[in-house]
Amino acid sequence: MIGSRPARIWALVAEQAAVRGGRVSAADACVAAVTAVEVTGAWLIAARGAEAGHVMRVTDEVSGLLAELQMTLGEGPGPDAAASGGPVLASDLDDGEAVRRWPVFAPAARQAGASAVFVFPLRIGVIRAGVMGLYRKRPGPLSDSHLGDALVFADTATLLLLEAQDQAAGEAAAGSGPGGQPADLALHRAEIDQATGMLTEQLGVDITAAFTRLRAYAYAHDRALSDLARDIVARRIRLHPDPGPRQDGQI
Repeated sequence: MIGSRPARIWALVAEQAAVRGGRVSAADACVAAVTAVEVTGAWLIAARGAEAGHVMRVTDEVSGLLAELQMTLGEGPGPDAAASGGPVLASDLDDGEAVRRWPVFAPAARQAGASAVFVFPLRIGVIRAGVMGLYRKRPGPLSDSHLGDALVFADTATLLLLEAQDQAAGEAAAGSGPGGQPADLALHRAEIDQATGMLTEQLGVDITAAFTRLRAYAYAHDRALSDLARDIVARRIRLHPDPGPRQDGQI
């Protein structure tokens, strides 16, 4: 039998990769954590340093919405965990502390179907690789055992993510993006990156300011980042430095 917690969790991650039929990846750690930690869903956001990052894996529709909400709003347990370098555990999004801390994200997450959210930074020392988020449909804290497992899943995801980032060219299973990332999420990432790059030229700003502008427009118009990015790449929407966003053909 596998005695130690890290060994047990590595085995679960490897088992998930075998089911997928691909090489072990950080995405497998995200998926395996759902059953082991007894949560409803999970997501993984990969990022280098202080960049906003991109969604690498989601396990269901709600986890995808939660990841997208936090990237769009710049508010929630995910951004806080990335900034602080420590776990952010919100066991009840309806309580006053959660609503005061995240006045926009907390009610939006509840409407999406989440009652509790737990986010773990993916980092080793000063190296930051992203965050792993878990959610439950019902409120309540993680048990000590589940919290310990979640921390090891996050450490495992960190190691695998850093290893994948160091590879010059990743190997992927058929129909997948790099590191086990589903092809549609890989496409969304590419579209967001491309749209942000286009905005640096359109607005005459650096990449950080361009992404901030992209996110602000998405929030103001209740758009998903990936949908807005697709429109910008297709030149259906153009952003301008002073007057603000304008659809092609508008005067």
